Amino acid sequence: MKKRRDTTSVATTLPTREQVLEFVRSQPGKVGKREISKAFDVAPADKIALKRLLREMAENGEIEKRGKRLRHPGSLAPVEVLLVTGRDADGELVAEPTDWDEEDHGAAPRILIEHDRGGRGKPRAPAPGVGDRVLARIAEARHGEFALVGRVIKVIDRKPKSVIGVVAATEDGGGLLRSVDKKERRDLVIAPADMGGARDGDLVSVELTRGTRLGPPRARVTDRIGDMQSEHAVSLIALLSHDIPIEFPDDVLREAEEAEPAPFANREDLRHVPLVTIDPPDAKDHDDAIYAEPDPENEGGFVLYVAIADVAHYVTPGSALDREALKRGNSVYFPDRVVPMLPERLSGDLCSLMEREDRPALVAVMKIGGDGRMTGHRFTRAMIRVAANVHYVQAQQAIDGHPDAATDVLLDPVLKPLWQCYERMAAARDAREPLELEIPERKLVLGADGKVERVVVPPRLDAHKLVEVSMIMANVAAAETLERERTPLLYRAHDAPSQEKLAALSDFLASLDLKLPKAGVLRPSHFNGILKKVGGSENEQLVHEVVLRSQAQAEYAPGNFGHFGLNLRRYAHFTSPIRRYADLVVHRALVRALDLGRDGLRDEEIQRLEEIGAQISATERRAMAAERETVDRLIANFLADQVGATFAARIGGVTRAGLFVRLRETGADGFIPASTIGNDYYVYDEVRQRMVGDRTGEAHTLGDEVTVRLVEAAPLAGALRFELVSEGRYLSGRNRPAPGGPRARKPVRKGRPSPAGKGKTRGKR
Repeated sequence: MKKRRDTTSVATTLPTREQVLEFVRSQPGKVGKREISKAFDVAPADKIALKRLLREMAENGEIEKRGKRLRHPGSLAPVEVLLVTGRDADGELVAEPTDWDEEDHGAAPRILIEHDRGGRGKPRAPAPGVGDRVLARIAEARHGEFALVGRVIKVIDRKPKSVIGVVAATEDGGGLLRSVDKKERRDLVIAPADMGGARDGDLVSVELTRGTRLGPPRARVTDRIGDMQSEHAVSLIALLSHDIPIEFPDDVLREAEEAEPAPFANREDLRHVPLVTIDPPDAKDHDDAIYAEPDPENEGGFVLYVAIADVAHYVTPGSALDREALKRGNSVYFPDRVVPMLPERLSGDLCSLMEREDRPALVAVMKIGGDGRMTGHRFTRAMIRVAANVHYVQAQQAIDGHPDAATDVLLDPVLKPLWQCYERMAAARDAREPLELEIPERKLVLGADGKVERVVVPPRLDAHKLVEVSMIMANVAAAETLERERTPLLYRAHDAPSQEKLAALSDFLASLDLKLPKAGVLRPSHFNGILKKVGGSENEQLVHEVVLRSQAQAEYAPGNFGHFGLNLRRYAHFTSPIRRYADLVVHRALVRALDLGRDGLRDEEIQRLEEIGAQISATERRAMAAERETVDRLIANFLADQVGATFAARIGGVTRAGLFVRLRETGADGFIPASTIGNDYYVYDEVRQRMVGDRTGEAHTLGDEVTVRLVEAAPLAGALRFELVSEGRYLSGRNRPAPGGPRARKPVRKGRPSPAGKGKTRGKR
């Protein structure tokens, strides 16, 4: 007979706020409501009160809530990517987290690095050095001034032992190296004997050599990379600067070339389903195809097929292909090239869903109700044959009554049912109310020489939205299936904004007589309400930008804390395994969970999911930075011959150092030093995001439309410096900041320009 727990003699009380905080701080592992209840012996009748207490503490910023996990604000995750920044007085390595928000949490914590050593004092793996990025497990342990230690799991990236730059030849046959690093303001001297055949304007790699004590640093050319005038030079700079792999190792290429087309055995035959791919016209690969048909069992409903290339069949755990894919984490997209995660033999051939070719796929078959909601789904490993590869404009024009020869035969049997299914799913999406931020994306159009010819804003078509909504449905279905089968996975997690960012956003909105709810759970619909109120007003773009900056950054993690932006409880990336390693992990998890083959997720991978999530989140941020810097350099080169010209712009950022502006026509970002704004002292009003003249009351506010003049363009650094031509708005005395606020630098005389792009930063995507 099962014994019942006697609770009559146990005195139970809720823990105090101080006890909860101390418990959260002291526990190295997972801490949630269950762990707190157990530690303080909270009675079942008191658990509702405990839940209320924890919610209040989270709303007040005393603790942070990540799904079911609680932690102290500003604390670190159990596994973090760290940058080794130096050594302490004892010579031990010291690191900082690479993804730390100083605006919210102050200075980044300094972490003492512990490297695991084997027997006889020999390290099991090469030890990290200063400048390296490492994946480390974080633990609390007092070591002198250090409260945290990082136990290295693996070294992700080694600090480049060389410097990348462009040679400027000198009369003596030597040269000066101008580094591509914005932070490096010094030129390196290259002796004639150390030029290594490099010529003026060449992009080179150098190693530092020992110079004289008081003279400039010296370098020796080790590799002539190419001519800066070549069409791929600009993106090459970003790849080398961020240590992004370009060439595939021989063993990886060999595995890819030896791969054979997948056999039909044990696959469902879906070759009769007329799936289509809808991609950009310049797509190099096709990894998703869709089809919809009316559901005979559900009036007004549809059956939606989303077929995704079966990359897991070709890239198996532990293979050379798998190791390289994890190292890269994702494909990287530049205006002039793509650096793929997988070799061309796979990404552009065996795994690409080509028209009228048999291809293996993992297919989500979803039932969509008449109200657009997903009512059921299943996954199958199948053989498919895509009916056609079409691009977005082609598909849209066909629906709009202008089909071409390729889409005319697809219009009635394929495209119209897809659009009917989309209309239902779009209605359900609108009812769900995801975050509705409208930030236009610009595309650079390059000429044959690799230089910018023009900048365009591609139209946002229903064809884009159709594919997007279909992929989101499939991603949700994948997460739901794996949760139902109790199989671990990597979620695409997007947390709610932090309390610090919400407080700053609330202060800003209050200056515009707008309010966010102060109590209860904040939802995307609350932000949407604010955005609707400013629609069509002069502050519309400004509020969209500020709300975007308040959002958290998405990441990959084995723990689920939902996707705030999409307003979804569970979400995983399933639809792009050719270009994202996270999707490959989800494919393997589905194969394991549904017993679809022997190449599913392995136990050892499950044990490393937290590490894998941290690593590929870091490679994603690396790719974003490289892509952003390349666009900056291309735009700066595009505008280099327009110094002195004036442009319409908008203020996109306000700091004590000056104003960041974005040009209306090209989307180029640049900086206006505070010292050049005018003959006044400017007070930085942080709450209202503006600079106000102390004497004149002239104000320059985030979001203001301004006219600027280009003063300097530095293509190598991707930096632009402007000066204001237009005047700001003049505030009355009562609207000016209080005396004694933070002041901008004193104006300087004309003719003393500061370095181009000094202090230049970019907002998070």
